[in-house]
Amino acid sequence: MRFSARLGTPQWLALAWLLVVAAIGWHQWQFWQAPRLDTDVFALLPQDEKAPVAQRAMRQLGEQGERRVVIMLGAADWRGAQDAAGRFDASLAAAHAGLRRAGDGGVAAQALDFYRPWRDALLTDTQRADLRNADTATLAAQALERLHGLNTGQPTAWLADPLGLWSAWWSQRGGLTAARPRDGLLWVADPDGQRDWAVLLYETEGSAFRFDGDRRWGDALDAAAAAAGPVTVLRAGVPLHAEAGAAQGNREMNTIGWGSLAAVIALVWWAFRALRPVALIAVSLGVGCAAALSVTVWVFGQVHLLTLVFGASLVGVAEDFGIHYFTSRLASPNTPRWPLMKHLLPGLALALLTSVLGYLVLAVVPFPGLRQMAVFSAVGLVAAFLTAVCWFPALDSGALRGSRMAGAVAASLARWPVLRGRRLWVLLALFTLLCAWGVSRLHANDDLRQLQSSPPELIKDQIEVSRLLRIPSPAQFFVVQGPTPEVVLQREEALKDRLRLQDAKADAPALSAVSDWVPSAARQAENRLLTARAEQQVLAKVSQALGEDLQRPAFDPAPLDLQAWLASPASAAARAQWLGQVDGGYASAVLIRGLANHPQAEALRALGAQVEGVHWVDRAGDMSGLLGRFRVTMGWLLVLGHLVVWSAMALRFGRSAWRAWLPTALASLGCLAALGWLGEPFQLFNLLALMLLLGMGVDYGIFLLEHQGEDQGHAWLAVLLGALSTGLSFGLLALSATPALHAFGLTLLIGLALVCLLAPLFRLHQPNPRQA
Repeated sequence: MRFSARLGTPQWLALAWLLVVAAIGWHQWQFWQAPRLDTDVFALLPQDEKAPVAQRAMRQLGEQGERRVVIMLGAADWRGAQDAAGRFDASLAAAHAGLRRAGDGGVAAQALDFYRPWRDALLTDTQRADLRNADTATLAAQALERLHGLNTGQPTAWLADPLGLWSAWWSQRGGLTAARPRDGLLWVADPDGQRDWAVLLYETEGSAFRFDGDRRWGDALDAAAAAAGPVTVLRAGVPLHAEAGAAQGNREMNTIGWGSLAAVIALVWWAFRALRPVALIAVSLGVGCAAALSVTVWVFGQVHLLTLVFGASLVGVAEDFGIHYFTSRLASPNTPRWPLMKHLLPGLALALLTSVLGYLVLAVVPFPGLRQMAVFSAVGLVAAFLTAVCWFPALDSGALRGSRMAGAVAASLARWPVLRGRRLWVLLALFTLLCAWGVSRLHANDDLRQLQSSPPELIKDQIEVSRLLRIPSPAQFFVVQGPTPEVVLQREEALKDRLRLQDAKADAPALSAVSDWVPSAARQAENRLLTARAEQQVLAKVSQALGEDLQRPAFDPAPLDLQAWLASPASAAARAQWLGQVDGGYASAVLIRGLANHPQAEALRALGAQVEGVHWVDRAGDMSGLLGRFRVTMGWLLVLGHLVVWSAMALRFGRSAWRAWLPTALASLGCLAALGWLGEPFQLFNLLALMLLLGMGVDYGIFLLEHQGEDQGHAWLAVLLGALSTGLSFGLLALSATPALHAFGLTLLIGLALVCLLAPLFRLHQPNPRQA
């Protein structure tokens, strides 16, 4: 680029934008040194509708196992499972994949020592009922039987626990999981008796969230599964889902981004037969994507992986400005570059405005993920627009030949029919009838799993592992609140008591609470009275039988303290369930084991409503309902968006504005009908795509109205090139394994094709575009 001694307006604009792009480049270099990317599905969801307590519970429960990987190997007998586990572990260790075996580190022995001073305050519900109504003679006989037995495997001496109460309490704690120690491994018996399972626990070295796109853990586990032999291998854990999502996101970004870029380059080369338009349009796309990422990170502090996948499709949209400039160069080869750009600016600015409005409407919905996508796309479009306006006139030099095919496409507009009069009304009536039939076949689906992109086989394994190990669901639980920790523990106990009295079936759900490990002070005091009375009476009878004076040992008179428990290794299993101080009080999470169906969940919801301070949390169900409500809201916003866009175009085109708007409106209706014909579920992301279709589709009508006469043919060339590149871009997005992105891409692919077909039918023949 040559600058004169006195820089003119084009040169100043080019230099100013160069400084901005340099700052963006510096930020990009810094960002990719340690990218701040997010893969949490719940990070996409509305923050203002999340209860702070439930949000903290979700975060703590998620952090508890975010580095843990569970492997289960099933065989016809225990020996087979044990041998397979040895081969699996050896193969994984040799792979050096960053997964190390996790053990309890002596936690069980430390927990036993921690609880020992409060042995007399710890009773199961069954023991409490038995001690209230027990016969002293029967208890004494049982105590003598234990005394004369071998007494192996007991956690304490006979005199400290003559009734064996503590053993049963520990057995119930162990029942919180189905896994049992066996031969140095963890063992689970299949409920149907078909298999024995060996359980291996691993932890990732470093963060569970990696974004390099490699399947290091997955590949190593695949190799280890092959080395284990002919056994069933199940795998579960947050790191595996995170790695699979990152690998898929990386693959889709490459497919969509590079595929779109290749399509744009091919189309531009096909149309202009020159490297200069290819290079300049590629520069505008690169600057647009870089600026979008930098601003998104600056505004939100990080960027979600789905935002990048979605943003990769921006490549197919932002090139419209450059394509329109170069097609105008073909139409007016002798016009100086900067005057030509000034002539194009009103139409380009209006196209930018309508597209940005379409994206920014996403920001109206309080979805952090959607707001990120809106900011990313809007900023990317503005940056690509400024690159074209500021740099193209300065860097574009030399003649532009164009291709014969481009000339033929431009000339083809003259043979394209124009609808008017009776033909227009007949076509509209037929189109509306066909669309009504398709729309009637639509069915809504607001399932939160539309945002989930984990492989189906991994999800299936996760469900099976949770069933076999009886792992509580982290998405459905109770939140218990109270003014003090003691009140919270008492309300937990009241909740458990109600469930036990209401449903005593063997397959009924069970609750897992902090009060299982630290009873309330009131419950501890009641337990002390029960154990002291029963054991003193039993020891008196046993003393008479043995002729000895047996004295019950003293226990710590102070109750077991919650804070001491939280600070000890004994709390490792349930520490995450204590939420601490929230909203001026205290709170905990009560998890549910064995929840099998929706009726059980509804029964638990009703149960929680009966206890003060208890709230049922169903994150998946609540968020699915929220998606449904926002689907309805977005439907009305779409209608409002059409009115806003029409108003903006009316300021430019007057009564002819309907000619630019109607093709997009009809295409939106045709999209809905096509989704119904294809049997695709209708969800929020279909509406979001229709919102963007409004922003992009009207551009085609704008370009055809802005140019009349011979210029209109080259505007038609720009429309076709833009529609093809954008359609290819979002067509690739429709290949995404994430259902939401697939729905988004498919809707836009169909809509853009329809707009491209309809827009020339409503073009204006008069030379003055302001007259209808």
